[in-house]
Amino acid sequence: MSARLTRSKDLTTMGAASLATVVALLLGLLARPSECARAFFVFGDSLVDNGNNNYLMTTARADSPPYGIDFPTHRATGRFSNGEHLGAEPTLPYLSPELRGQKLLVGANFASAGVGILNDTGIQFVDILRMSRQLRYFGEYQRRLRALVGAARARQLVRRSLTLITLGGNDFVNNYYLVPFSLRSRQFALPDYVRYLVSEYKKILIRLYAMGCRRVLVTGTGPLGCAPAILAQRSRNGECAAELMRAASLFNPLLARALEGLNRRYGAGTFVAANAFRVHFDFVSDPAAYGFATAKDACCGQGPHNGLGLCTPASSLCADRARYVFWDPYHPTERANRIIVSQFMRGSLDYVSPMNLSTILEMDARLGA
Repeated sequence: MSARLTRSKDLTTMGAASLATVVALLLGLLARPSECARAFFVFGDSLVDNGNNNYLMTTARADSPPYGIDFPTHRATGRFSNGEHLGAEPTLPYLSPELRGQKLLVGANFASAGVGILNDTGIQFVDILRMSRQLRYFGEYQRRLRALVGAARARQLVRRSLTLITLGGNDFVNNYYLVPFSLRSRQFALPDYVRYLVSEYKKILIRLYAMGCRRVLVTGTGPLGCAPAILAQRSRNGECAAELMRAASLFNPLLARALEGLNRRYGAGTFVAANAFRVHFDFVSDPAAYGFATAKDACCGQGPHNGLGLCTPASSLCADRARYVFWDPYHPTERANRIIVSQFMRGSLDYVSPMNLSTILEMDARLGA
């Protein structure tokens, strides 16, 4: 959500493992500027968009206060977050004019707030980087990279990279359950829609493999019915909205099975399943265990659960962002993101499968990958 949005039910619910911080934390480990650096590529929606939409004629932007309030500069950057973890050299938005020369070696972020697996998801945002366009830009990036370092080194850089992709939440919130009506909900019963989504998601993942990606972290959706925006609109007693929880409960296991099938086809560990639902539901079911005061109310917003409308300078803003799971009606706080990333880096198979990212990085280092 952002100060420029014109609808209250707009981007995505807390449907993936990360936002700006997941990118920055991973880069702190992976993107040291050297000839042997491991590049990092990011695809998906607002949970990982770090500023591409700033360069587009769209309402789906986070370039106005109070976004970025806890950044070192206290200025909004286009990340849908209150703050960020500063690590090594960042992966820049692909549309940034600063992404040129040696900075191409670090990787690129192609994500765009409002997008989904399907091209008709988020149509109200008009000019966003739908997945077909993100993949087209990835091909363009590789051509630029080849021109910079030659074909052999460019190919090696992409094959050694880590890729993060976060999709799915918007296909429910900003498509199937979009009010006042949704063409997709008339076309499909929910189980059939979920099967269709996963089949289309597989096509995207296969395309990434064909383009050279060999380590791809894939997030499912979180507990879609538990975001403050959904609680404000669909819950009478503060309980997570049942219909959206059912959507997540159908989507995530089917996606996990699809990733298992892809790994049998392309090799174990090519696609890493991140259990976003489990991580987020830990917060939702027992926020105090993680040092949070609430998982039902957003830090920035208005109305019930601070879940209505936009996060703007006129919104009710909490004093201590570290006590909240949600920054705005849809997106996690910086602190929540740090905990999420730590589970994907070092957590058990309950959180990431077939192995966590630390294990993958160590294994790749031993193999010289």
